[in-house]
Amino acid sequence: MPDTTASSVLFVCVHNAGRSQMAAAFLTHLAGDRLQVRSAGSAPADTVNPAVVEAMAEVGVDIATEVPKVLTTDAVQASDVVITMGCGDTCPVLPGKRYLDWDLPDPAGRGVAAVRPIRDEIEKRIRGLVDEIAPAARP
Repeated sequence: MPDTTASSVLFVCVHNAGRSQMAAAFLTHLAGDRLQVRSAGSAPADTVNPAVVEAMAEVGVDIATEVPKVLTTDAVQASDVVITMGCGDTCPVLPGKRYLDWDLPDPAGRGVAAVRPIRDEIEKRIRGLVDEIAPAARP
């Protein structure tokens, strides 16, 4: 039976400049204030990937002001669901948290045309997640 009590989701990837930023933005966009959404990276980049910003703008989601954040144990502790996207063993595993690993291509170094399919797959997975943990929040 799905866990419908989750109130906080953390998305983690290596640079927090692509996949986790897109996932966090889609979840915020689709679930509104019903869920707390965080994203972080095990080795954060200086800026969000410009091709990712452009791909998200194409679907009406503005992440131009987002900044990559470092992954902390506190962020994991404060989250009910932790979704990793290629951060390997660097993500702290704490008891009582639900962990999902989404195997998605890394958009680093790719142009917007290569980012679009990654963006679309993330949106599909986020819509499924919203249906599972916050169904009333989906528009």
